Amino acid sequence: MAFLAIDIGNTRLKWALYEAAHPGAAVLAQGAEFLDHIERLADGPWATLQTPVSMLGCVVAGDAVRRRAEEQIEERFDFSPRWVVSASAEAGLLNGYDHPTRLGADRWVAMIGARQRMLSQGSARPMVVVMIGTAVTVEAIDADGKFLGGLILPGHGIMLRALESGTAGLHVPTGEVRAFPTNTSDALTSGGTYAIAGAVERMVQHVRAHCGAEPACYMTGGAGWKMAPAMNGHFDLVESLIMDGLLVIAQDRGLPG
Repeated sequence: MAFLAIDIGNTRLKWALYEAAHPGAAVLAQGAEFLDHIERLADGPWATLQTPVSMLGCVVAGDAVRRRAEEQIEERFDFSPRWVVSASAEAGLLNGYDHPTRLGADRWVAMIGARQRMLSQGSARPMVVVMIGTAVTVEAIDADGKFLGGLILPGHGIMLRALESGTAGLHVPTGEVRAFPTNTSDALTSGGTYAIAGAVERMVQHVRAHCGAEPACYMTGGAGWKMAPAMNGHFDLVESLIMDGLLVIAQDRGLPG
């Protein structure tokens, strides 16, 4: 009764096959493909995969990429693809966005995954959920599970490329993060890192003041491990809150698996 979860971001398609469609289910297989190579899936890593009974996915890369993924799913497996769309409420989370369906599905699913993780560790608390990828998102959720709002800012790579294209003589660096940079590469790398860290710290302050309690803080995304050492306070670094959230939603919807 295996279940397939798919996360299509701006750079890669990540997938995981679980033994069942609920949080904590064991991973049977997993992998990732760059978006240029989606057509390899059916005849490549999925060719010998145990056939799941259902799937649920999250996609932010656009309709063309989603259709390419659906072609691979339909070629290899005998079920219709299902994709999460942000809603007013789901799996214990309330959506405070002005237009709930316009909230990015990846942000919504990651928050649901983080809330499940927080509740499994103890009593309900406010949360700050950070995803570090091509873009960076910083979400605020109160102890009752209401999404209060969030920030979107450029990821580290976008910041550096913007400086390179808009400033004479600057090039994308391979520098280190330092408290007092003394060369241009370190200055650029440190500046981008601390810009993200500062935005996150400001959101933690907002949540602390608004909720009157210390928030549980979670960080995820492909570049999360790079940011973690620069953060103030404790952040749980989670490999994939989106996969966690897809399992929670699958259980909440009663999907087979």
